[in-house]
Amino acid sequence: MTLDWLHLGTLILTIHVLGIVAACHAIMNTRTSQGAIAWAVSLAAMPYLTLVPYLFLGRSKFSGYVDARRHELEMLRMHTPRSPWLSTDATDGPAADAIGQAAVLALTRLGGMPFLGGNSVRTLVNGDATFSAILAAIDAARDYVVVQFFIVRDDALGRMLRDSLLARAAAGVRCCLLYDSIGSFDLPHSYVDTLRRGGVEVHPFATNRKFVNRFQLNFRNHRKIVVVDGNRAFVGGHNVGVEYLGAKARLSPWRDTHIEIRGPVVASIQYVFAEDWHWATQKLPPLAMPPPAQPGDNMHCLAVPMGPADKQETGSLFFVEAINAARDRVWITTPYLVPDEAVISALKLAVMRGVDVRILIPSRRDHYVVFEASKLYARDLVDAGVKVFRYRPGFLHQKVVLIDRIAAAIGSANLDNRSFRLNFEIMVLTVDRAFADEVETMLAADFAQAYEVDANEYRRSPAWRRIAMHVARLFAPIL
Repeated sequence: MTLDWLHLGTLILTIHVLGIVAACHAIMNTRTSQGAIAWAVSLAAMPYLTLVPYLFLGRSKFSGYVDARRHELEMLRMHTPRSPWLSTDATDGPAADAIGQAAVLALTRLGGMPFLGGNSVRTLVNGDATFSAILAAIDAARDYVVVQFFIVRDDALGRMLRDSLLARAAAGVRCCLLYDSIGSFDLPHSYVDTLRRGGVEVHPFATNRKFVNRFQLNFRNHRKIVVVDGNRAFVGGHNVGVEYLGAKARLSPWRDTHIEIRGPVVASIQYVFAEDWHWATQKLPPLAMPPPAQPGDNMHCLAVPMGPADKQETGSLFFVEAINAARDRVWITTPYLVPDEAVISALKLAVMRGVDVRILIPSRRDHYVVFEASKLYARDLVDAGVKVFRYRPGFLHQKVVLIDRIAAAIGSANLDNRSFRLNFEIMVLTVDRAFADEVETMLAADFAQAYEVDANEYRRSPAWRRIAMHVARLFAPIL
């Protein structure tokens, strides 16, 4: 009996010591003060409950990745003809005239990519239009296809993608498929094996290699990229699953937006894919320079990759700079509204400048905790003068930012801390009045099917739900 109590006491002491050590680690390594305090207090006070979650969720950056990424960037510059394109100086020109030289300089430094002219972009509204265009482009591929999604499912849509890739591989086209190991956790081995047997190169993206950060499940590659022959790219919010076509009744109709891009900025987008592919495989994917701009293609575009290995918080700073650049309006659509203090402050200041600030969010939920937390952020923003709307028909999943009447950004990043600090994302910023008008028309139709959130939404909620909102908000740093 004495021995049992001795063992139990030793175990309890060990757990508490580990909790203190982990709390010190959290204080030293967590990016935000709120996150550091939350982890430190919980690890010191409740190590029995929080030690294991901290192993999986607690760290905001993973050792080894930054050095590996720098090495891979050097490899890419050495072995691809993209170096002159990477060093393009675009601080002067139409983009600078439209949004200001300071904004162009900040955004290009932020993402490490140049503003490039001579592009054309078209919107693909909802899943049918998006995947019809993507599959048609794959079917027409002659040299190579690279495909990257956060979620790939073995359902009707996933099998359509599989069959298209197999057909092109059989025709001698090099095909590469990259999927996130967490987002696609239920993708069966048989799906992957079928593709590999057919000549398609398939790999999962994981934030660990060998034994580095084996426990880090909190970082996810949320990018959605398709590039065909180096001259066409697709970026946006859709993943590969029938729910993105509206097949999930509870969330249907699914509202999402992709874009199809032609022109020099395709090189930037496939370069982002190349970084991820090299991390996953230690090999370079096929890369080709896009053809010269076609007559009439004069849109200026900037690809902005963002991720937890960046030296700065690229995701948050991108939204802050975009909001600060607005003089007349900034309209944002996001499925998850869990912004950080920097973005909240930028939104409030925009209202004070007289900017028309609108945010469109879902009225239906797909993640309970995020949905409840977003209600508090919506209340705070409404109190500050931001107009927040909820989309009625179905689940809203698009990620769009419209700035004044000249610029729009579309991609994979949500207005939440996960996209700001934990996920690998990509946004494409366009500077073109005609395209901004097209995006305005699209968003105006969405706002017409939404209702405005008023200050009483929170007060009308029962007490238990208000408590749930505040508890959910405690998890904001990892939502």
